Amino acid sequence: MKNLLTHSREIGLTVAREESGEVSSSSHNPRKWRIALYSHDTMGLGHKRRNLLIAQTLVGYSPLETDILMISGIQDGSNVFIPPGVDCLTLPALYKNIDGQYQARRLDLSLQEIITLRSQVILTTIKTFKPDLFIVDNVPRGAVRELEPTLNYLRTQEETRCILGLRDVLDEPASVQRDWKSMANEEAIQTYYDAVWVYGDPAIYDLAKEYNFHPTTVAKLRYTGYLDQRNRLKFMDVDSVETFKSLNLPSGRLALCLVGGGQDGARLAETFASAELPPEMNGIILTGPFMPRQVQQRLQKLAAKRDNLRVLKYLSEPTLLINQAERVIAMGGYNTTCELLSFQKRSLIVPRIKPRREQFIRAERLHSLGLVDMLHPHNLTSQALTDWLIQESEKPQIRNFVNLNGLNHISQLIDEILMGKHSAISYQQSAS
Repeated sequence: MKNLLTHSREIGLTVAREESGEVSSSSHNPRKWRIALYSHDTMGLGHKRRNLLIAQTLVGYSPLETDILMISGIQDGSNVFIPPGVDCLTLPALYKNIDGQYQARRLDLSLQEIITLRSQVILTTIKTFKPDLFIVDNVPRGAVRELEPTLNYLRTQEETRCILGLRDVLDEPASVQRDWKSMANEEAIQTYYDAVWVYGDPAIYDLAKEYNFHPTTVAKLRYTGYLDQRNRLKFMDVDSVETFKSLNLPSGRLALCLVGGGQDGARLAETFASAELPPEMNGIILTGPFMPRQVQQRLQKLAAKRDNLRVLKYLSEPTLLINQAERVIAMGGYNTTCELLSFQKRSLIVPRIKPRREQFIRAERLHSLGLVDMLHPHNLTSQALTDWLIQESEKPQIRNFVNLNGLNHISQLIDEILMGKHSAISYQQSAS
């Protein structure tokens, strides 16, 4: 806490020197385009990993020169490869329990105290970084409205364009309509945001239609397509590849069990550990960094009794495992589902059904199209997993049915915004 407050004071002094002329104005020192990406990150790794993939794609393939700052509510999982031109600011951690209630993850602070702290850090950061583009993941006002001071500030700054990025499915329609009304989220979209990007395919799930958004909100929507997770393989650093090689995974058939961050994945992981694997097939459970230690210990004990099962706590880039796996049993978070679709894996999704039914809705829709198999968590047994693992099935030809061009589309949208902004600046300068 002391270090954080000291750092905030240093930022304040820098801002003061800049305003007094001690630091050269950026108007006299041409700079790269600046993009800030915010994710609240209160449950699992999905939001930050989604923003990181977008950031990696922009610095790797966009013709524009950019500096990208990721503002994230989670440090765990940050040891993935961060390319030059991208940096991360980690907020004091916030936690959402299985009932949907928020609290400080590590600090002994009240909810109001930690939200105030996070909110002020975000505001100070945005004031200093001065982004040309601010992309907010999933929550229009931020967790517990922590973005409101920043969004109100940005309304006075014509330099920054604000974008809201939404995953394909938010929750069941009645819950979304109730929650969005109580949070005045559509009002926030009209007040603060220039556009809303939906990281999905309306042929799979038409968010605007399902949630009956107001026409003024629908007018700002742009469906990008799903984010092709195969791109993650392009951004591997040597350390990630060497770490994967050091696992010395057995050759041959591989069944993989994924539980996201692991916070609520104990039941699926333990059920998989008790399932029978087909002949010559090995199993791997990736627990995630948030799985309780006692659960990890139980899994290790179960695996120690078998020669065809391993338990891994964490991999910075699990797509390496997915790429190699023949079959995948997983919970149904957005990123995991995109990975299964991108690699066209034979997959069985056992979705989370609370505090939100997002995973269930997505899995049910994809199952109805024959793209994945689904098992309701109430029907989860080791025998059900055993039966699925031994059944014959064709590899799904997913790319014939699903738009996975989201990353390319996002790059194009950002290029259009920044080049349009550049043209406006050039016109203003010539007019003056």
